[in-house]
Amino acid sequence: MKEVTPNETSRRQFLSHAGRAAGSSALAGVTIPHVFAAENNTLQVALVGSGGRGTGAAANALSVKNGPIRLVAMADVFPKKLSDNYDKLKKQFADQVDVPEDRRFIGFDGYRKAMDCLKPGDVVILGTPPAFRWVHFRYAIEKGLHTFMEKPVTVDGPTTRRMLQLGELSIQKNLKVGVGLMVRHCRGRQELYERIRSGQIGDILALRAYRMAGLGGAVGPKPEGITELLYQVQKFHSFLWASGGVFSDYYIHQIDECSWMKGAWPVEAHAIGGRHYRGDYVDQNFDTYSVEYTFPDGTRLYYSGRNVPGCHSEFASYAHGSKGSAVITTLSHHPGRVRIYKGQNIPRILKQGEQVDPNDKNLLWAVPSPEPSPYQLEWDDLIDAIRQNKPYNEVKRGAEASLVASMGRMSAHTGQIVTFDQMMQCEHEFAPEVDKLTMDGPAPLRAGADGKYPVPQPGINTKREY
Repeated sequence: MKEVTPNETSRRQFLSHAGRAAGSSALAGVTIPHVFAAENNTLQVALVGSGGRGTGAAANALSVKNGPIRLVAMADVFPKKLSDNYDKLKKQFADQVDVPEDRRFIGFDGYRKAMDCLKPGDVVILGTPPAFRWVHFRYAIEKGLHTFMEKPVTVDGPTTRRMLQLGELSIQKNLKVGVGLMVRHCRGRQELYERIRSGQIGDILALRAYRMAGLGGAVGPKPEGITELLYQVQKFHSFLWASGGVFSDYYIHQIDECSWMKGAWPVEAHAIGGRHYRGDYVDQNFDTYSVEYTFPDGTRLYYSGRNVPGCHSEFASYAHGSKGSAVITTLSHHPGRVRIYKGQNIPRILKQGEQVDPNDKNLLWAVPSPEPSPYQLEWDDLIDAIRQNKPYNEVKRGAEASLVASMGRMSAHTGQIVTFDQMMQCEHEFAPEVDKLTMDGPAPLRAGADGKYPVPQPGINTKREY
C-alpha cells in the first residue's frame, strides 16, 4: 500500500484525470453511437450470471410495466444452475422468456455469446461474482448495451480505477447503467434523506450500523469432482479475489446507505477483526469485523459485522443528530421501516413481526406501510431512463461505494489505518488475469499442501491483504 504525501494527486484530481485518460485511450478511432430504446420498442435482455441475485434481477426486469421486455439469452459456468433458473423464470414469465438451448451459454466466454444476441440499446444483467464485473462491463460498452450490474462492482484499488474509467466511457456513449445498491431507490429512505438534509435531526454527529447473523462465507475443503477454479467461483463469498469476501459483498449496502445520509464518503477507516471457531473451514473471511469510518468533517460511522452462529443477531442502521435520531434500516433491506425520533433513544426491533409503536412519544415520523420493493424500483427507474433517454449512470457511485467497503476490509485485514486515497492507489490486484480464465484452467488463488488458502495476517502483512 503506497504512502500518500500532500503533493500527490488528490482524490478529485485523480478521478478526473482517470476519466479523461480512459476516454482518450479507449475511444481512439472509435465512432460512438448514442443508443436508447424508443418508447414502444421491445427491450431485449441477456442475463450473465444466473445465480440468486442475477435471476432475481431478471425477474425484476421482466416485471417492469413500462413497455415490452423479453429475456433472450443466458450465460453461466454451471449448467445446472442455468437450467434450474431458466425453468423458474420461464414458469413465472412464460411469454417474456425466449431463451432456446442455442441461446444458453456455458463457460467463461459465455458473456460474449449472450451479449452478441443483443442489439445496441438492449440491456445486459451482470450477476456474476464481482471479480468479473469490469471484464463484462467493458464488453457491454463495446456492444452499446445498457447495463444493470450487481454490487459490489470492484474488490480492490486497481479494479476500482478501471471501473471508473469504464464508467466515464459509458457516459460518453450515452449508456444507462444501474448498480444494485437498491436502497438508494427506496422511496422511504429517499424521503428520510430529504428530511435529514432539511435539518429534522440537526447536524449528524454519528452513524452506526450492524449486520450480525450466522455463518456467512465459511466453507470447508474443496470436494472431489470440481476444479479449484469452479469451486472458488461457486463459493465466491469465501474468497477475496472473487467477491471481496463477506465484508464487501454483505456490508457494502449499509456502508453505502449511511454515507448517503451523511452526504459524503469516509476518508479513513480504522478497523479490527478476527477468525474464531474455524474448524476445517478454509475460506479467507474474518468472523468478526469492527470499523470506525471517519468522514471529512470528523463525524464517525461505526460498523459492526459478525458471522458467528449462536450470537445476538441484528441488521440495522442508525443516524444520530444534534436534535434527534433516525432509523435508516430496521431489520433488513426491505421493508426499511425508516423513521425519526426525538432524542437518542431508538427502540430496537430485532424480530420479524415486531411492530413500531405508533404511540411512542418520541416518534416524530415513520414511513407508511406497505413499502414498494426497492429491488423493483431500481429497475423501474432504469427502464424509464432508457425509454425516455434521461441521464442515468450509477457507475461512479457504485465504484466509490465498493472502494469504501474495500477500505474498511483492508484496514481490518492489515491492522493499519487506511485512507480513501491509499485504497484507490493500492496496487494489489487480487485477480489480474481474470479476463483470461478458462473452464479447465488454474484458479487465481491456490490452496497450500494442507488444503488451506492464504488468510489475512494483521500486523504481519501490512501492505496487502494476503
